[in-house]
Amino acid sequence: MEKKMPTTAGRAGKTWRRGVPLVVGCLGAVLLGGCSVDVRDPSVTAAPAGTPVVATPTITPGHDAAAVAGRDMPFAAGGDLAPGVPVGISDDLKGAPGWKLVKDNVAGASQYAKADGCMVAARASTGQAALVRGDDRESTVALFQYLDATVQPSYLKTATLQWGGSPDAPGRHVEVLALEQAAPGGRSVAVLARVFGAAGSSAYVSVSCPDAATLGAARQDVVRYLPLVPPSA
Repeated sequence: MEKKMPTTAGRAGKTWRRGVPLVVGCLGAVLLGGCSVDVRDPSVTAAPAGTPVVATPTITPGHDAAAVAGRDMPFAAGGDLAPGVPVGISDDLKGAPGWKLVKDNVAGASQYAKADGCMVAARASTGQAALVRGDDRESTVALFQYLDATVQPSYLKTATLQWGGSPDAPGRHVEVLALEQAAPGGRSVAVLARVFGAAGSSAYVSVSCPDAATLGAARQDVVRYLPLVPPSA
């Protein structure tokens, strides 16, 4: 997998606050800096040059993609997705009031800036098999801990993004894990992520703002204008 973007959470006590600078340094650099790091499964050996590779089917017999897209996607429902068909992220934030697109799919990530100083980075990634655990929640915890080993499960809070739909016609809800923190210099940062184990993909959104008030408004814009896009197959 690539070192991609992260999530949101509430306060987690004095111990957590002492660890904030390290977490911000690691996760913030990954998410807002557009870094890319592969997460590879050590048990898989790369195919030699010239070796034929059988393509993975993109349609699962009997799978009703429209039905899956039409209902909420909690962590427990991750297995309803078709194997190997990735989840996407909308780019509608580029047309939202006060926002502009500053990087369009550079190294797999897009970045947006708002007039009030907020920044958002978003990435949808494939090849996440090395992070898959018992369910999507455990897999998402594994993603955060891959990005920063100091992150404890108790730091992460359940949040929701939009599952499909558009700014004017909201879709359903999809559960993600969120980590919220104060960064050096007084900026407020939130990272939201979800690993979709069955789909073999993940989605990451990070938000960095001058203060907590602007962060709250920016997160509302993220929910409205950056829905996760359910697979169409």
